[in-house]
Amino acid sequence: MVEKKSPKKNLTPSTNEFQGTDINAIQNSFVNHLEYSCAKDEYSATRFDLYNSIALVARDRLIERWIETQQAYYDVDAKRVYYLSLEFLVGRTLGNSLINLDLYDTSADALKELGYDLEELREVEWDAGLGNGGLGRLAACFMDSMASLELPAYGYGIRYEYGIFHQKIIDGYQVEAPDNWLRYGNPWEFPRAEYLYPVQFYGRVHQYKDPDGGIRFEWVDTDNIMAMAYDTPIPGYRNNTVNNMRLWSAKATREFNLQYFNDGNYEKAINERTYSETISKVLYPKDESFQGKELRLKQEYFFVSATLQDIIRRFKKSHQDFTLLPQKVAIQLNDTHPSIAIPELMRILMDIEGIGWDQAWDITTATMAYTNHTILPEALEKWPVRLIETVLPRHIMIIYEINRRFLETIKKLYPGDTNRLHRMSIIAEGAEKQVRMAHLAIVGSHSLNGVAALHTEILKANLFRDFYEIWPEKFNNKTNGITQRRWLKLCNPGLSSLISAKIGESWTTDLYDLKKIIPFAEDPAFQEQWQSVKRRNKELLADYIREHNGIEINIDSIFDCQIKRLHEYKRQLLNVLHVITLYNRIKKHHGGDIVPRTVIFAGKAAPGYFISKLIIKLINAVGDVVNNDPEVGDMLKVVFIANYSVSLAEKIIPAADLSEQISTAGNEASGTGNMKFALNGALTIGTLDGANVEIMEEVGKDNIFIFGLTADEVADRKFSGYNPQTVFNGNQELQQCINMISNGHFSQGDSSLFKPITDSLLHHGDQYMLFEDYDAYVTCQEEVSRTYRDRKKWARMSILNSANMGKFSTDRTISEYAEDIWNAKPVHVKIPEKKPS
Repeated sequence: MVEKKSPKKNLTPSTNEFQGTDINAIQNSFVNHLEYSCAKDEYSATRFDLYNSIALVARDRLIERWIETQQAYYDVDAKRVYYLSLEFLVGRTLGNSLINLDLYDTSADALKELGYDLEELREVEWDAGLGNGGLGRLAACFMDSMASLELPAYGYGIRYEYGIFHQKIIDGYQVEAPDNWLRYGNPWEFPRAEYLYPVQFYGRVHQYKDPDGGIRFEWVDTDNIMAMAYDTPIPGYRNNTVNNMRLWSAKATREFNLQYFNDGNYEKAINERTYSETISKVLYPKDESFQGKELRLKQEYFFVSATLQDIIRRFKKSHQDFTLLPQKVAIQLNDTHPSIAIPELMRILMDIEGIGWDQAWDITTATMAYTNHTILPEALEKWPVRLIETVLPRHIMIIYEINRRFLETIKKLYPGDTNRLHRMSIIAEGAEKQVRMAHLAIVGSHSLNGVAALHTEILKANLFRDFYEIWPEKFNNKTNGITQRRWLKLCNPGLSSLISAKIGESWTTDLYDLKKIIPFAEDPAFQEQWQSVKRRNKELLADYIREHNGIEINIDSIFDCQIKRLHEYKRQLLNVLHVITLYNRIKKHHGGDIVPRTVIFAGKAAPGYFISKLIIKLINAVGDVVNNDPEVGDMLKVVFIANYSVSLAEKIIPAADLSEQISTAGNEASGTGNMKFALNGALTIGTLDGANVEIMEEVGKDNIFIFGLTADEVADRKFSGYNPQTVFNGNQELQQCINMISNGHFSQGDSSLFKPITDSLLHHGDQYMLFEDYDAYVTCQEEVSRTYRDRKKWARMSILNSANMGKFSTDRTISEYAEDIWNAKPVHVKIPEKKPS
């Protein structure tokens, strides 16, 4: 229960006002929902009841716009964009919805008069467990921008009952617990039992002849699972557009087998249903085992099959001629996960709609577009042929035929070049044949885009060079972005208000307008205000760290932040080596002339990724030593904040002074955390990798800290025979760091605990070249410290970083997708005026 309030206004239910936007209307709506939706009053209501009530207030004001938006798309027969993604990392919905409805301040004032705090109620909301990292967060930003740009767009994915996992840190180790984000329900979703589609698995393919003597195929004797739709409204910013995110939940074809039940086999009756619904239980099940791979493949096909059935249902409401499909439908595949959509659309067109191969292929390729998100060959999805043969027998037939026809084309273009055929084949030969899903996506789409300029050039020159040589017109770049509505206006209200007070609010829809604050970068008064906002944000984060980590940190220290998924190529380990270096220097010089630092880590490691999980343990072990050394005091602190999420990022990013973007050059496709930090005035220390290159071009070389090898230099070093032992032998500080880890200095004398980490660097090739970049990184960090001492210079650089982030709005990115790939046009939604009763 919440403590009883003493509101300035009595909580008295009144007539529902679903669309009112003034304080009185918000209050009436809130009170009505508290009583009639939650069955509570101010005496019995819990914080969750209060959150639900204000969430429903916001939701009410979306409904009419949502309905009118969908009708408007039918009225003009709009071309629709369908964004297929295995992840949508939307975070919390209440704040973003109120911002886009332009009701945030009004709602805060309305609740305050009733004795409640909107910020406190926002903290009640669980982050939606629908994603893991940048892929899902990008998809969420894209949905925001598509609605804000009034584009007819839909997001499709899976309604995971449990998210990736809830991360706990116990004795320094990551421990995974279920992320039961739906435990208390989700006021933003609408179950749509009327949109229930069968999804087939297993079975066999029956070949027969149609009345005209043509060979036809039918997929029969299948095990079916039902996909049920759950819809979430996605509002645009200060417009009437409310688009739809439709997520699929797996349901058994029947609740249980009544025969089993009547025969007394109750357990089998229930287990059969539970097994069916496993598909939408967990995001990214471990796929080291065959069973894990099977479940992952079934997840991907499950949401693709239901989505395509839904797309075609909607298309056929207005059209019967499938040659019009590419003119009315654009399907964007967010990475390779949905690429099974290509053979699935072919199957539907041929086996169900009776269209011949050539025409079906033309329709499919003109409809599909593929976004690549990785440069790591090992991260490109491959499925064992035998697995697809078992689970999706008709699809493997179609994939083989696609490959046969494709390779015939390559043979004509490059006669006798068998090596090229092996490299380009959709089917990878070997001890176990595999389907290369990225190759399938390229062959079956009319567009392939990278997500940063460097990334796209690497795709053209290296990873997909063979494909670029035959289809240069397919390749294009769409540098990623972020939505400024969430990643500045919502998460950093102090800075947002300061900027708007100087230049107005046009930047919320045109981020390039932030350039208007450039003239204030040299203004001492504005610099002081800017730094005051940053300090307040640092105080808030320090409070959070004190409460959750029990660590007292120095507000005046550099808040040095690396928050992202744990992976060796992202090089959290390089950051740790710098921390140990700073620790040793403090000890050697008894503090000396050191600029205080608080090094903040956050991020999850995949449950099966042993080395990354061990790096988390090392971070915490180093922190235990550093944070408890009285000689170090508050000159250096190390903090690992558990259970990284969108809402946690919204706390950390506004408080950051320094943004660590230190991946090995040539490995990060883009990154979007780098953009969020810079937009909020953090300075970047980074390599020339991913979007760092373009950030440097925008903010200027003098306003960013760049170090290390370039992507070409990394490739050259590896080609010429990189020897980490030679680098190690030539750097005393590096030797001291590694020896301290090896000798158990951070593991209570246990020299074996971190041996896998040191072995990966010294004896297994240092794949991500930490040793090679170590000296340059430490030297660059020294420049960071010198610059931080000059508070005016730091403030000017910080202001110029924010001012030059215009390019990195997803509004710009989505506009380019719409024009260059989708050929989709905005549809302006009008709300009919209500006649007085």
